[in-house]
Amino acid sequence: MSEVILFCLLALGLILGGLAVATSIGISRLEAAHPPAGQFVEVDDVRLHVVILEPTLEISETEPAIVLIHGASGNLEDMRIALGEKLAATHRVILIDRPGHGWSTRPKDDDCSLPSRQAELVAGALEKLKVHQAIIIGHSWGGAAAAAFALAFPDRTAGLVLLAAPTHPWPGNPGWYNKLAVLPFIGDLFLRTCVYPLGLLLIHDVSRSVFEPQAVPDNYLRRAAIQLVLRPIAFHSNARDLVLLEKFIAGQVPRYVDLCVPTVIIAGDQDTLVSPEINARALAATLPGAKLVLLKGIGHMPHHAAPEAVTAAIDELIEKGRYATSGRRAA
Repeated sequence: MSEVILFCLLALGLILGGLAVATSIGISRLEAAHPPAGQFVEVDDVRLHVVILEPTLEISETEPAIVLIHGASGNLEDMRIALGEKLAATHRVILIDRPGHGWSTRPKDDDCSLPSRQAELVAGALEKLKVHQAIIIGHSWGGAAAAAFALAFPDRTAGLVLLAAPTHPWPGNPGWYNKLAVLPFIGDLFLRTCVYPLGLLLIHDVSRSVFEPQAVPDNYLRRAAIQLVLRPIAFHSNARDLVLLEKFIAGQVPRYVDLCVPTVIIAGDQDTLVSPEINARALAATLPGAKLVLLKGIGHMPHHAAPEAVTAAIDELIEKGRYATSGRRAA
């Protein structure tokens, strides 16, 4: 019996060792295929990867920058290909990899998993970039961080745009693989051996479920460098973000009455991941001055499925800001 147990342990060790080697090789290839595209900004020992898209047309120096904050399991390339290039025609656009995602680093403490802490780090990066006024646009998990930014830094927020953003607690769970990834010891083993090969098998199906009822755009996984999330550090960061999100949001809900910046709430009425009823409609009811845009037949990725509607709402928000500013000056 002891020989059988020893044999099984040796076999398990060989399998895990092989998976670890395959993961290491695969990650090296992933990183070579998707290198950093921008610059790095140091904020509180966190190295944030930032891409700045300068406008092709001349704009006023007082025009607020547009800051795009990506959602879970992604990086700044998702927001760049959906909105960044379009908005950069007439606006200065800043894209940021959230801490632990894409090419941004992340300390090991759980503090960085909170949207409020990530908002502080984004604010620090913008300060170093000498951006004093910005329209903050966040998709999904990034919407929670965008709302936290507007609550913490209202004087620096020219406008807030929430895309399929979770704003209220919901019935659900972050998934078994995310729960497993954050466990001590066994989670680390899972991250370094199983996440990469398992992720390669599942990533296409997961992407389809995220985009439903729309189809996944052509070459999306490659263009948005989505497979970077399969790296152990990125996957762990993403898992902690998701595991801790609902508790954070429950605490943020009472603060929405203090949200005084111009706000646009955009959601697809077919979103099955972030319910528009529980989130978008509920927040709009709390903020009577906010504009609610419900897109018919659209799922969880409105910035990809209906970019024209999203950019139109952003332009309307900017135009209202210009009118309000000129009105204050005339008075």
